[in-house]
Amino acid sequence: MHAIVIEDKQLHWTEVPEPEAGEGEVVIDVAAAGVNRADLLQREGNYPPPPGAPAYPGLECSGVISALGPGVDGHHVGERVCALLAGGGYAERVAVPAGQLLPVPAGLSVVEAAALPEAACTVWSNVVSHDKLRAGETFLVHGGGSGIGTFAVQLGRALGATVLVTARAAKHERLRALGADLTIDYSEQDFVRAVHDATDGRGADVVLDIIGAKYLSRNVEALAPNGRISVIGFQGGTRAELDLGALMTKRGTISSTSLRARPPAEKARIVTGVRDQVWPLVSAGLVKPVIHTTFPLAQAAEAQRVMESSDHLGKIVLLR
Repeated sequence: MHAIVIEDKQLHWTEVPEPEAGEGEVVIDVAAAGVNRADLLQREGNYPPPPGAPAYPGLECSGVISALGPGVDGHHVGERVCALLAGGGYAERVAVPAGQLLPVPAGLSVVEAAALPEAACTVWSNVVSHDKLRAGETFLVHGGGSGIGTFAVQLGRALGATVLVTARAAKHERLRALGADLTIDYSEQDFVRAVHDATDGRGADVVLDIIGAKYLSRNVEALAPNGRISVIGFQGGTRAELDLGALMTKRGTISSTSLRARPPAEKARIVTGVRDQVWPLVSAGLVKPVIHTTFPLAQAAEAQRVMESSDHLGKIVLLR
């Protein structure tokens, strides 16, 4: 088979060994794979795959099961699925633990399904499972134009939250159409002031942040009493000073999580939660994949250049 191999920080479409389904795994014939910012970090040598994962980039894919490993029950060859991966999505085939499989939601194509697993699992595990976002609360989403952001906006709205989002002005109209109640141009506006103005000074109950250090103290300022901050990215750096007194005054909490390196059992728990709580919303049309553009798998380098520009809205998807 062929896969995208990283050599000297460059992406090459190269012939590689076929994957085999190990204990509890299936092999997927890949139809499509989502592009994520973590893939860019891996290309640069800053985000290596966890032990045992394929060396090729790609944290999510969709396709058809072509082989079952020992101990796999409840799945069959020919089944259409999408999957959360530790790596290997930029390939014609990939082996994945059966616990990380999701069905293609009703009403979606197999290509559309490739845009969902990473965002759905990231947002659900942080915002729903950990931060317990509830109807009537205020939800602040940073990086609203990203795949994570467009998914989070829709899920927050579906859960009954008031959704505030930071993004470039050119993306505001689309984000409001997805369900954002307030769009904030981070390049022109102080998001802390905008959040307080929108909430009569109370602040946001839950903050989903892809920026990291640059926004840490300001996120605390924007936080409501008993608020929760989930940091899931470090585009603005990894080190910052924090006024613990300000956080304590808010009775706030900060968590920082990653998905890729979690053990398979934890990923399976997250995938089960997504299937049970999010997939019905997708099938009902309340949460939809937002795909900016597609490229052939062999043109993954061009797809990553589009992501690096940050001009996209939603997901970039590679097609087999």
